[in-house]
Formats: sequence, C-alpha cells, structure tokens
Amino acid sequence: MKRSVEHDHHDRAGGRHPHEAPPDHAARAAAEGHDDQAEPAGHAAHAAHADHAGHSPEAFRGRFWVSLLLTLPVLYLSEQLQAWFGYRAVSFPGSGWVNPLLGTALFLYGGLVFLRGARAELAARRPGMMTLVSLAITVAYAYSMAVAFGAPGMPFFWELGTLVVIMLLGHWLETASVQGASRALADLASLVPHVAHRVENGAVEDVPVAGLRHGDHVLVRPGEQLPADGRVVEGRSSVNVAFLTGESRPVPKAAGDEVLAGAVNGEGALTVAVARTGGETTLSQVQRLVEEAQASRGRFQRLADRAAGWLFYVALGAGALTFVAWLLAAGEPQQAIARAVTVLVIACPHALGLAIPLVTVNATAMSAANGILVRDREAFERARDIGIVAFDKTGTLTEGRFGVASVHAEGVGAREALALAAALETRSEHPLARAVVEEASARGLDLPRAEAFEVVAGMGVRGRVEGVTYGVGRPEWAQEQGLGFPEGLRRALAAAEGRGESAVVLVDEERVLALVGLADRVRPSAAATVRALRAAGVEPVMITGDAEAVAATVAAELGIERYHARVLPGDKAARVRELKRSAPTAFVGDGINDAPALLEADLGIAIGAGTNVAIESADLVLVENDPADVLRALRLSRATYRKMLQNLAWATGYNAVAIPLAAGVLAWTGFVLSPAAGAVLMSLSTVVVALNAVALRRTDLDAG
Repeated sequence: MKRSVEHDHHDRAGGRHPHEAPPDHAARAAAEGHDDQAEPAGHAAHAAHADHAGHSPEAFRGRFWVSLLLTLPVLYLSEQLQAWFGYRAVSFPGSGWVNPLLGTALFLYGGLVFLRGARAELAARRPGMMTLVSLAITVAYAYSMAVAFGAPGMPFFWELGTLVVIMLLGHWLETASVQGASRALADLASLVPHVAHRVENGAVEDVPVAGLRHGDHVLVRPGEQLPADGRVVEGRSSVNVAFLTGESRPVPKAAGDEVLAGAVNGEGALTVAVARTGGETTLSQVQRLVEEAQASRGRFQRLADRAAGWLFYVALGAGALTFVAWLLAAGEPQQAIARAVTVLVIACPHALGLAIPLVTVNATAMSAANGILVRDREAFERARDIGIVAFDKTGTLTEGRFGVASVHAEGVGAREALALAAALETRSEHPLARAVVEEASARGLDLPRAEAFEVVAGMGVRGRVEGVTYGVGRPEWAQEQGLGFPEGLRRALAAAEGRGESAVVLVDEERVLALVGLADRVRPSAAATVRALRAAGVEPVMITGDAEAVAATVAAELGIERYHARVLPGDKAARVRELKRSAPTAFVGDGINDAPALLEADLGIAIGAGTNVAIESADLVLVENDPADVLRALRLSRATYRKMLQNLAWATGYNAVAIPLAAGVLAWTGFVLSPAAGAVLMSLSTVVVALNAVALRRTDLDAG
C-alpha cells in the first residue's frame, strides 16, 4: 500500500506541524571494543579521563577476577590473618615463597594498569589517583620483597593484594557505569544510503553515493532515503525530514523544491539534481556540530582526581617526614621504614577509589528502576545547579503524533463529516489520515464503505461513498478545483492556522463540506511537569524547529513563558549556549536534530522513544517518554551529587586523623599504629563509604 500524500498547506501560515515520530533508520551494529588497548567510545570527557584511557570495563573486569584469585591464597597464608583468626595455614616446602611469588604477579599484572596510569599522570605533571595507588602498591611490594629476602620487618603482601583488587573493582564499576559508548556520529553517517540511482541519458544506473557529483540527477523511489542535498527537477511527493530539521510533518515536494540527504521519500518518485555531497550536506554539518560539542566539554576535572592529587602530595610528604623523624628520634631504620610504610598504606585510596563508583552504581540501579538510564556519571555533578530546563517540543512535550483538535461542518453534521473523512482515510497510512480514523473510532462512528479510492499526489485522496464522490486533502486542493468554500469554514481555517494546526477539508463535487483541525497531542504530564519545575525554582523553556504559531499554542497550553520557534539544528545548540550564560541548563529532546543541543547542555536528557543518535548523545535517557521523569532525574542527580561529596569528604577526611596516627604522633603515650592496623582502618573507611552509597536508595524521587 502506498503511503498517502501530504494533505496540508505547507507554510500557509508559516506552519510546519507536528509529525509522527519517524522510524529509526540508523544502523545499530557498531560494536563496543573489548580489548585492553581499545579506548572506550563516548563523550570526549571520557576519553580525556586519564585513569581509564585505553581501557574498557572488560579490561578492568578481567584483571579484577585474576587478581582476586591470586589474592585468596595470599590472605590464607598471611601471618597477620592467621594470628587474627586463630588458624594455622598448611605448610609445605617452599610455602614461604608463595606470597612473594603471588605478590609479584599481583604487582605486575593487576597493578600494571595503575603503573601505566601513573606514568601518564607524571608525564603530564598532574599526579592523581593512579599515581597515589601506584606509590602505595610499589612501596608495599618493594618493602615486602625486601622482608622476604631477609630484611627485618613484616611483609605487606595481603595489603598489596587487597589494595590492587579493590582498586580494580572500583575502576571496573566506574568504567562500566560511564561506558554507554556514544555511536552518534556513526548513526548520523548511516542515515545516508550507500547506493544512489543516477539518471544519465534516460538510463538509471546504481552508483556509490561517494561517486556523485554536483549536477548529477538521481532517482529517489518511494520509501527510499535521499543520498545527497539537492533540488527536485521532476516528480511530486512528500518527504519526511523531521529527524533532521525539526520539521513537524512530511513536507510536500515538487519541482524546484530543495531536499536534504537522509530524508525519507514518501509516496511518489522524485528526480533530484545533486547540489551538495559528502561533507557539504546538512547531515554532515550536524555531524560536525555533534563532534564539536563532544570536544568542547571534554575537560571536566573530577573531584576525585583533584582529591587524589592532593592526597598524593600529603602522603608523600608525610611518609618522608615520618621516616626522617623516626630515624632521627629512634635511630632504627627498620622502625622508621615501618612507620613510613604505614603512612603510605593508610593513605591508600581504597575509600577514595570507591567513593564515586559505589554511589554511581547505586544511583544507576535506582534510576533504572524509575525508568531513567544514566549514561554519564559526570552528569550528576553537572545537574546539581540546573536552573533552566529547555525542552524540544515534538516527541518530548508532545507525543509526536496528530490528534483531531476540532471539526467544523456546514451542510452536514460534524459526526457525519468525520465518518465520511475517516471512510476515505482508512486506506491511507499518512499520520493525518490515521489521526482522523482514530478520532472516528474513539467517537464510536460507523464508517460507510468507500470505493474507487484514489491518491492525488501532493493533494489528498478521493473516493466514492454511496454513489457520491468525496475528497479529503489540503485546503488549497479545494481552491484549485474552484469548489465553493463557505465563509464559516474559511474563518475556521484561519483560526486553525492561527493556532498552528494542520487542516484538511472534506469536499464533494461542488463545495467544501467540513474542515478538520489536527494538532500534535500534548503529553498528559507535560503541564504538571512545567508547574513543578517552576515550583522548584527551575525555568522551563521550549526550543523547537516548528513554526511560531505552533510553538505559541503549545507554550500557552503548558504555561511556558519563554520559547524559541523555527530553530534549526545548529541554532538549537547556540540557543542552549545562550541559556547557559544565565544558568546551568539541561536540554530534553528526542531527535537527531537535538543531538548537538543535548551535547552542548550541562545535562542532556533524551526521551527514550527518540532516535538512537539522540539517546547516544545524552547523559540521561527517559525510558517511559514521560516529561515528569525530568524532575525525578534532577532529584536523583542532586541526591547523587550530595552522596558523592559526602563520600569524598569522608574518604579524604579520615586521612587527617589516620595519617598522623600512622606517623606515630601518639607514640609518646605508647600508642603506635601498626601497618596491619592501618590497613584495617583503611578498610573500615571503605565500609563507611559503601554504607553511605547504599543509603542513596532511600531517596524519594517523587518528593517535592
């Protein structure tokens, strides 16, 4: 069945009207890397994350499980654990060398990722988490091996093993929580077909799209995507460009009209003269906008990294000072080394390494249960001060599908007119036609049988009902046929256009019988969401590619005071950039044309039913397509940020007490903290961080 033609009056009132959400034509085959050397895809911020550069969650996961298996016998054979738990490990020839050998394997295999990260941080002169972890495991390993070869003291192999395992777990959880590799650019590129039907000397031949040149004529059959930007030279059809430009419904195209690469052709064949190819196309320009937006926010300095950098200098200075002080005071190198190592061990960032990932894991699980998918953990930090939420209109505040807003009839009853229109539109697949049929069904109307159904390209449809020929289509069609147009229906048409509605008319062979106004359905929860945002001190703003009349009508219905209409893809990102100057801004959208704005915003939120590229460009995805989830997402983000700060404060703050104790400031009272006791205290701090992260689940996301 051919899709019916567009029956609207394109641009009659400057109007472009809501559309049914277009099909997702993006490829979904981009695979995520699982190799140690494969850098995870995603926002540039992720790529700039020095801790994880060149590593996927699978890399950390594999090292974690191997290191855990190596650590278990180390724990079992540890003299400290034997003394604490009152057991004696199995002894056999060479058993004394098991822990040194396993410790070496842990250091070289499990710790290698941290050593490499430390090298990168030091090369950049920005020591952070990796440097601190590397310092701790290196000191613990070197000291323990020295003891194993006869130096006096007690080895730290079990502390080494647990530190490596817990840090690998933390980084595994972290990379897994932020991966959601962004395939936005690949999805955009996939919208252009690989093959074009070039017309030359009356013959049609299939050629690679890359081989097209300016001035070439290409044939675009019904249902196909346009391979390049150009101008129609022959044919008549309607073209769906909603996924790219923000146009809210299929647009009629005829000779002389411009068309864009990636657009989906409707019911008629078009011959197009190529004007722009490759990187010159509008689609490629959107690609560049996405890429630039990704790069522009790739320098987000995380609190945990800064804290680790500070802690590195504190631990290094405290360890050196402790060694010198004890060497001078006691004159015993062994005791001085033990105290210095204890300082470095107790400063090991077990808790700091897990402070953020544990909160993120709990927040991600909690958000998933509430229909919110978190793709970027940095979004939690960016969301804490959101003062403006900018919404795309179609598919976000509205459902992206038409509904009948009004029916006006003269000479027949409104119900009879709707039944006649629906009888003809039943055989059409057009969004406007479906809306008419759905309304007739909702009103319980009995539809008469239509015969001799015919599509009039670019105008509408006609058929015979009970021996009378009727047509349903664009108001201009009636005027072109010279049919009578009652004044009352003309006024109704003007009013509908003023509200930004699409209008179709029912005609017989002599005159216009009825006019049906259709508009995009506003989501039931949209108005309540706008009111709740205002109550929370957040300003709602609407940014749309639709016409002024459509935008004004929807804004008035929802109570949105500030809106921007007829905004092109590049301008959406620019509008968001302007809003960010006055307050941190979130953007909520669902289309490919929203991708640059989603990336430009401090917090990008995608509606789950939207296109793949929009979802892959966002920080948060609303699975249920409910604007009310924006509020829940903001509440969750703020609660998560608070937990992050609390955990970071504890993970670093406990060092203010623990490091001096490890250095022996109370030695004059007889209290000296052993390295083993330091390791236990360090582990307890991890427990506190974990419990605080779990407490996030008690947050009520529906609370005002």
